[in-house]
Amino acid sequence: MSIFYRTLEIPLPESTLSNGSLYYHLFLHPHGESAFSSSSSIRRVISATKHAIPVTYFNLLQGKSSDDDEDVEDGVVPVTHWYPKLSTNVMNQPLSFAHNAFPAELVNLAQIDSSRNYLPLFYVDGFSRLDRHLRILPKESTNISIQFKYEPISAGKLRLWFICTQSMQLLKKAGLSDKDIDETKSIFTETNFYLLGLTFIVTIFHMLFDVLAFKNDIKYWKGRETMTGLSFNTVVYRCISSIIIFLYLYDSKTSLLVLAPAGIGSVIEVWKVKKALKLNISLEGWKIKFTCKSQSEAEKSTISYDQQAFTYLSYALYPLCIAGAVYSLFYTPHKSLYSWIVQSLVNGVYVFGFLFMLPQLFINYKLKSVAHLPWRAFMYKAFNTFIDDVFAFIIEMPTSHRIACFRDDIIFFCYLYQLWLYPVDKSRPNEYGMSYEHEEEIKAKQE
Repeated sequence: MSIFYRTLEIPLPESTLSNGSLYYHLFLHPHGESAFSSSSSIRRVISATKHAIPVTYFNLLQGKSSDDDEDVEDGVVPVTHWYPKLSTNVMNQPLSFAHNAFPAELVNLAQIDSSRNYLPLFYVDGFSRLDRHLRILPKESTNISIQFKYEPISAGKLRLWFICTQSMQLLKKAGLSDKDIDETKSIFTETNFYLLGLTFIVTIFHMLFDVLAFKNDIKYWKGRETMTGLSFNTVVYRCISSIIIFLYLYDSKTSLLVLAPAGIGSVIEVWKVKKALKLNISLEGWKIKFTCKSQSEAEKSTISYDQQAFTYLSYALYPLCIAGAVYSLFYTPHKSLYSWIVQSLVNGVYVFGFLFMLPQLFINYKLKSVAHLPWRAFMYKAFNTFIDDVFAFIIEMPTSHRIACFRDDIIFFCYLYQLWLYPVDKSRPNEYGMSYEHEEEIKAKQE
């Protein structure tokens, strides 16, 4: 039999409507025989509901909840939620295992009839049920509608499902949150197996390029003594935006695979601002003293170009950010005032943030050079940008974060175009503030 779907209306008992639980009892039996008395009948039980603390979103100005049930108290008492989908499987391969060599992961499904023959392996899929699919049980309705699915399953896939289920249970005992387990399960259940294999390979390269990018970025800025050719506004923007993005991802309970690099990057960006300001922090007795070094003429010229580009961009940036925040306040529900502030800031960073990357392109255009850029660290970040494009379709993350991944692709190709447009000029300073001709002069003096 092929896959089939059916929408079922399930009547709700009074106990379930009173914040109780509900269980499905499913029977598989030969046609024409009783489900309760037949020796060939198979019975499975699975929970239809789960108690969870609801998260309610409000319109901050009108105070109206986005939840259909206005009686639910947000974050106080767990209430009954229900799973809108129910999937079942029957193994479509004949059982050829000896009684003393039956696979351990399938032994709980094994049943024999009165003739000591194996009955079909009937599996109710609890592995693909995710907490993010849960819905609050409606109090005004006496029925719920579920999407029932039947699909044949091979022995190999069924064994894999049981192994994954046991692994999730071990991860939960090890301390992983329900959110992380839910995301891990979704990778297996909602992703094509070929794409899943690619994901594992891509994950390894993503972690490698993250480490190499952080390493070379730190090395570049550690040896950097001048801001000639670099946009100070862009450095400050990247610092502020990385902090805002980290807070937003944390507030959205995003996967640790995305959250951890964002946190490390925020710390590095703060340190880069300190280097760009040439800020020295010293302790004199009980007082902390801040001193900044003077700027060279080349740095002042770069700052002039930077301010010119930023002035042009501010004409479009500020009105768009303010308009987006006001629209969100009036028409979009939020969990709290803090959530609206973070959402508005991160929308400005994601949607209009690419405007802050343009001053560096403008400076490159004015100087007719890209030799001052940290190309090694930049290339590692560029590789990760393309890897992020793959993750954008696999890992659960906010939609605005997905858009930001493709935004970085556009900037990357603009930098590549400038790299081709402005060939290497040996008189220009490189990423460490040194030029090829200057190095040759130093070597000649040493000889």
